[in-house]
Amino acid sequence: MQRFPFVHGYKLWCAILLSIGVLFGAPSDAHEVSPTIADFTVDGTEVSFVFRLNAEAFLAGIDLDGLGDTDEAAEGGTYDDLRGLDKGSLEDRFLPFAEEWIGRVAVEAGGPVALTVTGFDAGPMGDPRLARSSELVVRGDLPAGADEMVLTWPAGAGTLILRQLGVEEPFTGYVDGGDSTPPIPLEGGGAASGWLVFAQYIPVGFEHIVPLGLDHILFVLGLFFLSTGLSTLLWQVSAFTLAHTVTLAFGALGWVQVPPSIVEPLIAASITYVALENIFLGHLTRWRPVVIFGFGLLHGLGFASVLGEFGLPEGQFFPALIGFNIGVEFGQLSVIAVAFLAVGMWFGTKPWYRSAIAIPASAIIGLVGAWWFVERVFL
Repeated sequence: MQRFPFVHGYKLWCAILLSIGVLFGAPSDAHEVSPTIADFTVDGTEVSFVFRLNAEAFLAGIDLDGLGDTDEAAEGGTYDDLRGLDKGSLEDRFLPFAEEWIGRVAVEAGGPVALTVTGFDAGPMGDPRLARSSELVVRGDLPAGADEMVLTWPAGAGTLILRQLGVEEPFTGYVDGGDSTPPIPLEGGGAASGWLVFAQYIPVGFEHIVPLGLDHILFVLGLFFLSTGLSTLLWQVSAFTLAHTVTLAFGALGWVQVPPSIVEPLIAASITYVALENIFLGHLTRWRPVVIFGFGLLHGLGFASVLGEFGLPEGQFFPALIGFNIGVEFGQLSVIAVAFLAVGMWFGTKPWYRSAIAIPASAIIGLVGAWWFVERVFL
C-alpha cells in the first residue's frame, strides 16, 4: 500500500495545527471590522453628518485601513477594554477625542468647512463580545453659493460609506482611508452610474469571503474535501451559489428576514454537517444536492445581513446586488483555487488522499463549526 510521504504529512499537520490556533483563538465574529457609515443632509447653508461608527476602535487608535480583525492590531487589548465600558463611561471618554479628531475630516465646498461635534450616542453595551454601533453627529456652515462638496476621509480610519439624503439621485459611495470623494452636487444628481456601482460592489463582496467570511470559507472547503475531481466539485458549488443568490436577493429586498441569532448558529451547524458527511460517508449521496442547496439558502441570508448593515444605493439596487454577488463568487473560487493548488493534484490519484488529507481536514472543519455553534447559541 502506498503511503503518504512524510514531508507532505508534516507540512499538512503544521498547517492544521496553525489553523486550530487561529480559528479557536478568537470568536468568529466578535472582532470583525465594519465600515463607518455616514449620512449627510444639507439644510440651507448647513451640512449635517450622522456617523455610525465603532467608537472603541477609533478611541483605541487602531489603524483600520485594510484591517479585517481588531485582534490583528497592536492596540487590540486596549480596544477590548474599551468595549467593556458602559454607555455613560464611553461617552465621557469619546466626546473629547471626537472634538479633536473631527478636524481630520476635511470637507471642501468652495472653501474649507469647519465641522463641530453636536452630539454622540454610544449606544447600548449589549453583548460585550460584539462591537456596538455608536452615532456621532457633526455639523458645519457652508460657504455662500456652494453647490458641490468634496469629503476627504482620514488615513487610518478604514472604509467610509457616505450616503446623501433628502435629494433626488443622491450620492452613495465608498471612500477608503486617505481618499476623497468626487465632487458631490449638494442639490442631488450625484448618483453613480449603474456600471460604476456594479464595479464598486465587486470588491465588497469579495472581501466578505476573503478575508472576512471564515464560516463561508470553511463550508466551501467542506465541499472541496469530499470531491475527487473538478466536475463533482463544480456542480456542488453551483448548487450552493444558486441557493445563496436567491436568499441574498430576497433578504436584501426585505422580502425575507430571519434574525442573525437564528441564521448564524445554523450556518455553523451546516459547516459541521458537511464535515461529518465527508468523514462518515465518504461519497456523494442522492440527497447531497438538496443538502447543499438548503445550506446555500442559509448562507445567502448571512450575506443579506451584511448588506443590511449599510444598505444598497437607492436607484442602483440591482447593479450593487449583482456586483456584490459576483464578488462573493470570485472569493469562493479563490478559496477553491488555493485548495486545489495545495492538494488537488492528488484528487482520485492517490489511495491515501482520503485518509491522510480529506478526513483530517474535514475533522478540523467540523470541530470549528461545532465550536462556533456552541459559541453563537450558548456563550
